[in-house]
Order: sequence, then structure tokens, then C-alpha cells
Amino acid sequence: MTATLQKTATEQESPQVEQRRRALTEGRLLVLAAIIMSALTLRVAVTAFSPLAERIGADVGYGTAVVGVFGMIPTAMFALSGLLTPVLVRRFGLERTALLAMLMAGTGQLVRVLLSGTAELLVFSALALAGMGIGNVVIPPLVKRYFADRVAVVSSLYIMMVQLGTVVPAFVAVPIADGHGWRISLGLWAVLGFAAAVPWIGVLRDRRGREVVDTTALGAADAPRTGRVWRSPVAWGMAGMFGMTSLITYAMFTWLPKILSDAGASAGFGGSMLGLFAVVGLVAALSAPAVVTRFRNPFPVVVGCAVFFVVSFAGLLIAPMSAPILWVVLLGLGPSTFPMALTLINLRTNTPGGSAALSGFTQGVGYAVACVGPLLFGVLHSMTDGWGVPFALLAVAVLVLLAGAWQACKPRMLEDTWN
Repeated sequence: MTATLQKTATEQESPQVEQRRRALTEGRLLVLAAIIMSALTLRVAVTAFSPLAERIGADVGYGTAVVGVFGMIPTAMFALSGLLTPVLVRRFGLERTALLAMLMAGTGQLVRVLLSGTAELLVFSALALAGMGIGNVVIPPLVKRYFADRVAVVSSLYIMMVQLGTVVPAFVAVPIADGHGWRISLGLWAVLGFAAAVPWIGVLRDRRGREVVDTTALGAADAPRTGRVWRSPVAWGMAGMFGMTSLITYAMFTWLPKILSDAGASAGFGGSMLGLFAVVGLVAALSAPAVVTRFRNPFPVVVGCAVFFVVSFAGLLIAPMSAPILWVVLLGLGPSTFPMALTLINLRTNTPGGSAALSGFTQGVGYAVACVGPLLFGVLHSMTDGWGVPFALLAVAVLVLLAGAWQACKPRMLEDTWN
């Protein structure tokens, strides 16, 4: 009789269990859509603006010096966002913070093309980039929270979307501006920010009333004090690895066309090589996260990336036009350490709270360092009237990258090292 009752209860519970499982699966799909759409917005405000900077300046009325300021805003806002986002996450939760980030990105991109002054353009560009910087930080812990069993796959997807958001606007900005004006070319990307906010609204609605862990405070045991992160060699290693990769990447995005033009290449060829440099990053986005998860200690992979960097630097310095495509492909493979670092944020933490803290510290410190890369590279070139000393700076950055990766790649967890 008891067995019969138990069997009946089990049969009655099965549809409920199945319904809950289906709801959780649908919830994860909604989160995945939100992550992918958000990732697609994280660079468009940068790469949609750069090809149009001089055209916009001629219309709005700013000079070359202001173009340099616009060039520094992205890394500056990403750095500030990295330091402030953990505070927002502890106050509002990961999902609400992601929603806020997308609304900031969409609003900043839209409003900046509706106004006419240089100051307004700077302010609302900063707002959009702050939203994108917040998105940079919250996506890794969101992957940790919802896809801990699929970290490599989901990391590859969202990093690939970041790369697409980097490449596509750069290629289409000028043609669209030629046909419809720079305001349309720049402002249309605001649609992505607002569109990415929609699934986050759905995620938050879906979470209401369900028995899930509340992320508003990340849980008492899952909300580490940010100050502890500074004590961890894992965190400093990650910051060094991420920061030096970003410094080199942004320096090359800024100066690669000039390096090639000084060697005799046309402006069009320099632009196409810059596009190739960005496209190669898509390969890294697809492969690096999967590679990292297969190694207990992926430091040998970082060493390979360092070799790519050094060989490409030597080629661009000594004989840039002898094999420019080869040098640029190798140069594009070097920053594979970027998607590696983003994946390691989740592989070197036990909890979403730890992932949020490590992501904020890594990107805050890393982007702060990256700010000086393009500027210092250019200053050294102006002082020496050559490229040898600037490339020596990047070689030192590679050594720092290796030192940071030595700490970041060790198979240990952040939470075990910050006390």
C-alpha cells in the first residue's frame, strides 16, 4: 500500500519536475540570447566612430587634439567601469546591471548624434562606452552563473560576437555615411543596445516568483569584499595578462596603418591590413576558450602567443613590406590571450561573485594600463623619429604579459588566494 502511494506521488510529481526542467531550459536560452546580443554591442561605439572621426570633426568643429581625446575615452571608460561594476552588481544584481549597461549603451549612442556640440558628443560617447564597459565586466560572471557546464562554448560565442561588433562597424561606417550622413551611420548602432535590453527584461521577469538564488546581493557567501581581490596573485596575474594584451592591441589598432604607410604602402592597403588584423581575432575567439579548458595550465599556449607577437614585431620593424600579410596574421594571433583571459576569469573562480570581482579587477586595472599604450607608442615614435623604440616598448609589454600569465594560468582559484 505504501509503495503504491509512493509510486502514485512520483507519477504526480513527474509532470511538475518536467515542467520545471523545461522552464529552466527556456530560461537558459533566454539568458544565452541576452548574452549574445549584449556582446555584439560592446565595441560598436568605438569602431563605428573611428573611421568617421575626421568627417565628424569637420562638421561639428573639433580638431586633431580632440580626436586623440576620443581615442582615449574607450579604454578610460572601460577601466572606470571595471572598478565600479562590482559595486553595482552587489547593489542591483548581475541581471539588472546588465540591463542598465545596455540601456546606457543605447541611450548614449542615440543622443550623441542628435546634438551638435563637441562637449555633448564627448559626454554621451562616454555614457555609451561606460555602458559597454559595464557589459564587459558582467558577462563573464553571467556565463559562470548560468552556463558553468558550458563555459568554453558560451565564452567562444560571446567573444566571437564581441569581435563581430568590432569588425562590422569599421567596414560599413564610411559607406553608410557616404549614402546617408555620419549621424545615421553612427546612430543606427544604438538599436543594438536597446534590442539587447529586451531579453534582459525577459530574464528578470522570468526570475520573479521562482525559487532561484537571488543575485541582488550575490548571496552572503557569494559577495566578496572587492578589497580582497587586490591581495591575490591570481588577480594581479590576470590584470597583467589582460592589460598588456589590450595595450599592444590598441597600440596596433592606432598605429599599424602609419607603420605600413611609412614603409611605402598606400592608405587603402593600411586600412585593409587593419581589417585583417581584426578579422584574425575571430579565429582566436572561436578557438582560444576551448583550448584553455583543455589545459590544466595553459601557460604554454600563452608562450606561443608571445612568439607570434615577437615575430610580427620584428617583421614589421625590419622588413614590413616583405611579407605584410604574414606579419599582420601573426600579429592578429598574438592577442589570442584576450579571449584566454576572459575564459580564465571563470576557470579561476569558484562562484559568480568571485567571477564578478575578478572580472572587474582584471578589466579595471587592465584597461587603465591600456590607456597609455597608443599615446606612449606615438610619443616614442615622435621623440626618436623611428619605430625601434616603440616596438621595444611592446616587447617589454610581452614580457610583462608572460609574467602575469605565469600567475594567472596556475591551476588554483581566486577565492583560495585572496585572504
